[in-house]
Amino acid sequence: MHYPTTARAPGLAHDPFKALVVPRPVGWIATVDRDGRRNLAPYSFFNAVSERPPMVMFSSGGHKDTLRNIRDTGEFTCSLANWDLHEAMNLSSAPVAPGVDEFALAGLGEAKAMLVKPPFVAQSPAAFECRLWRIVELPAPAGRPGGPAPVGNTMVIGEVLAVYIDDRYVRDGIVDTGRMRPVARLGYMDYAVVTPESMFTLNRPTASADGLTAQVQPGPWDGVYR
Repeated sequence: MHYPTTARAPGLAHDPFKALVVPRPVGWIATVDRDGRRNLAPYSFFNAVSERPPMVMFSSGGHKDTLRNIRDTGEFTCSLANWDLHEAMNLSSAPVAPGVDEFALAGLGEAKAMLVKPPFVAQSPAAFECRLWRIVELPAPAGRPGGPAPVGNTMVIGEVLAVYIDDRYVRDGIVDTGRMRPVARLGYMDYAVVTPESMFTLNRPTASADGLTAQVQPGPWDGVYR
């Protein structure tokens, strides 16, 4: 199968794009509006884009409450959604009316942030506090003749000002990601979960002095960045 994205994928019931770009971490974005009312929503187009300074991005389809609040206040938090919270994360995605508090809707506690006004999910194993860096309007998709107007996407890029990590998931100076069991978005209605059993390490290859060959140290990671 090979097809241009301007045509429908032959023989497939749905566009497979999101089932191929996997796994995608879930950005559980919390904001407050100008009146201080909380909003919480998960976004599957989410990832880190820079380490120094630490920066993350997420993309919103349409102009939702999250995007409006960030435009108004310039701040947001991003909580890590894990297996223990996957049902609450899913419930918080409901298209409820503006002003509805998804923290309360999903039975979640709030934790006070250190440097920004929006709280983060108290039960989350980790969270980022972010300040808006830039909002980028992405190209609008082509509409179909006679069909509804296509919904465009907006990318939000934020600088991470503070990081929260539940101390239970730090061992010997390393974050125990597998023990956190973070969830990831796949395609369709599918999700995945990271577990200790599904993780593995690879040492980075090192180049020879002349730069013409490379080798990889065998065995598990020895804790040295190369």
